[in-house]
Amino acid sequence: MTKFLALIGVNVLALIAAGIFPIVASYADDAPAQPPPRIEARSSNLLAVGIVHDDSMSIHLSRTIDNAPVRDAVLTVLLRGVVHPTTVEADGSYTLKAKDLSLPGSVSVVFQVAQQGGVREDLEGALRLAGTPPNPEQKNSARQLWWWVLNFAVCIGFLMLISRRRKAAARD
Repeated sequence: MTKFLALIGVNVLALIAAGIFPIVASYADDAPAQPPPRIEARSSNLLAVGIVHDDSMSIHLSRTIDNAPVRDAVLTVLLRGVVHPTTVEADGSYTLKAKDLSLPGSVSVVFQVAQQGGVREDLEGALRLAGTPPNPEQKNSARQLWWWVLNFAVCIGFLMLISRRRKAAARD
C-alpha cells in the first residue's frame, strides 16, 4: 500500500511540474521586446525627437507649424553636463555619438538649436536610458514562480515522508 501511495505522490508531483512548466516558460518568453529609448522635446516653434541606439542618437528636428524638417540649423545636445555636437545626415536628420548614451539611468537632455539670423532655442526633455527598470517592483517574474514551485514540491515531499513514517509506526 505504501508503494502505491508513493507512486501516486510521484505522479502527482510530475503532473504538477508538467502543468506549471508551460506557464513558467510562457512567463519567460512573454517578456516584450523593449522599444529603443526615445525623447521628445518641444518649444513653441520646434519639435525634436531623438531615438537612442547603443551610443548614438538619431534626432529629427521639425517645425511645429507644418512638421517640415529643419535642415539649416546647428544642433548641439547638452547631455550630463557636456555639450555634444551633432552631424547632419543626408535625410535631414542629425546624429549624435556619445559614450554617455550607453550609461544607464534617467538623464535630462537639452537640444540647443541655432538657426540662421541668430535665432537660438533650447528644447528640454528627459530620457530614460537602457538599464533603468521601468517598474522596479515587478512581482510576476519567472524566478519567483520557480521559487513557489520549489516550495510546494518540498512541502509535498515533506508531507509524504511524515505520512510514510506514521504508517510504518502504526504497523509496528
